[in-house]
Amino acid sequence: MQIDYKLKDKFELGIFFPALFLIIIGLLAVFSATSNNPAAEGNFQKQLFWAVLSIVIFFIVYFLPTNTFRMISIPAYLFSLLLLVIVLVAGKKVSGARSWLDLGLLGFQPAEFAKIGTILALSAFLSRRNTDIESFSDIIKALSIGFIPVALILLEPDMGTSFVFVGLILTLIFWKGISLFGLFLVLSPAMVAVASLFGTIYFISAVVIVLAALLFFKKNIFFSGSIIAFNIGAGFFTDYVYNALSPHQQKRIQSFIDPMADPLGAGYNAIQAKVAIGSGGFFGKGFLNGNQTQLQYIPEQWTDFIYCVIGEEFGFIGSIVTLGLFLFLFIRILRTASAAKDEFLSLLIIGILSVYFIHLLINIGMVLGIMPVIGIPLPFVSYGGSSLLVNVFMLGIIANIYRTRKEYT
Repeated sequence: MQIDYKLKDKFELGIFFPALFLIIIGLLAVFSATSNNPAAEGNFQKQLFWAVLSIVIFFIVYFLPTNTFRMISIPAYLFSLLLLVIVLVAGKKVSGARSWLDLGLLGFQPAEFAKIGTILALSAFLSRRNTDIESFSDIIKALSIGFIPVALILLEPDMGTSFVFVGLILTLIFWKGISLFGLFLVLSPAMVAVASLFGTIYFISAVVIVLAALLFFKKNIFFSGSIIAFNIGAGFFTDYVYNALSPHQQKRIQSFIDPMADPLGAGYNAIQAKVAIGSGGFFGKGFLNGNQTQLQYIPEQWTDFIYCVIGEEFGFIGSIVTLGLFLFLFIRILRTASAAKDEFLSLLIIGILSVYFIHLLINIGMVLGIMPVIGIPLPFVSYGGSSLLVNVFMLGIIANIYRTRKEYT
């Protein structure tokens, strides 16, 4: 009993086992999606190798001194920026984006590692004693730390990953304790930017809403004018970024607005994904028996559309079990963040949680046809070595903080 108590006190089983079960579910889904596909031969073995390696990395990170994360925050951030610059020059193009660095037998996405660097650097800045999140200058500094990697990732271009970064930046600023008006300053440009994608009328409506909010907050004319100008600039910048995207990425956005506009092109995956999940019924068609999966209706289903395999072959039950594991994992992570007395460590955990949650939200949204198809993998489940390693590395950070939580009070 004493040994069990010590284990529970030092090792958060409620974080490790849900993630482990998700990895196992992912391995089963990858095996099913690739079993009858000669082009994907060997992918299951590769994913199994990365899964084993990621568990080893988890325990290495778990036993590191917790102060290590604070010490490496700035070097890790700068190194991740360097990798993002290198990939723009010498990266390998995949699906229209220069986002991969090819090292012979191994290839990885620097944007995945940049998530860790950005979370560490932003958490370190926001947890400084002299940082005032209500100060306009400190808000700009925090946004700059976050948006430098976003700008580099957009140059690849990789719009999906940039959304993840934007979400984690906003989440960390919110967790820091920004006021309602401060949150409005941060969110309003994003609202105007998204509205501009839907057309001029939506763009003008969003600007009018921003103007009404400024009247509500009763800010002076000069300050309000500056905010309006900044928001209008965000709308025009988004239009510029949209025009700079590759044609296939533009079609993905268009298919989100109307999937039936191109049912055999950009909207094809979203339509077939809904068919796969819907055909699974309550209990599913059984492992290796999914028609959509085994007949390869969805290209490279083992990556971003892996959830379709689960929905078709394991049905509603399998889908709910998968989402339940994520929910349980997120609750335990949030609980650990709330219990952490050290602000840097608390912010670090919340930054990691935001990455997991945004990935889940967008990925499941893509599969259900309520979010644009922007190439976001499902954490712990989708095929991909660099993604799995980074996700488990971040989980190791959380487990490490839980282990030493009583030393940072």
